[in-house]
Amino acid sequence: MTVRFATPRTLVRQAVESDAAALWQFRLENREHLAPWEPLREERYYTLGHCAQTIADWREAIRLDRGYPFLVLDPEEREVIGSFNLANVVRGVFQACHLGYAIAQRRQGQGLMHEALERGLEWAFGPLGLHRVMANYMPRNERSGKLLERLGFEREGYAKRYLCIAGVWEDHVLTARIHPKG
Repeated sequence: MTVRFATPRTLVRQAVESDAAALWQFRLENREHLAPWEPLREERYYTLGHCAQTIADWREAIRLDRGYPFLVLDPEEREVIGSFNLANVVRGVFQACHLGYAIAQRRQGQGLMHEALERGLEWAFGPLGLHRVMANYMPRNERSGKLLERLGFEREGYAKRYLCIAGVWEDHVLTARIHPKG
């Protein structure tokens, strides 16, 4: 069963096979915009075939309870305007995951990712049963830091040379949000 929910201005749902072309379009249109915040990508990342394989991989991660990727779409489901992933799910005594997200360049600054993530976090702390959601950002990515703060994430640390982003080992601010009921 595909998880889906609406926000006032978006529809958020898990990807299905037929979303490959829309995901491909999103990647192509936002290649330069997202490059400073992502790992280096091979050319095949920007192909329809890779997008189809990505969606198959996402579906497998969901089946295995390891990750929950979501597309953020316009209400008519014609365009991917962003995405987020509740990745690296760990169960047992931890009940946690890492949050990652991206928004189309022409859609940033409109509060759409905030809307989508609010609903996504409700789902993570509700039906998914998580206790902690962690999200990390590069100190120079002030927009991301402000978004996480508005969503209730608290700074927990600072990791030097934490992830290799755009070919450089980048420092990251470590944040987390804990289940609202403890």
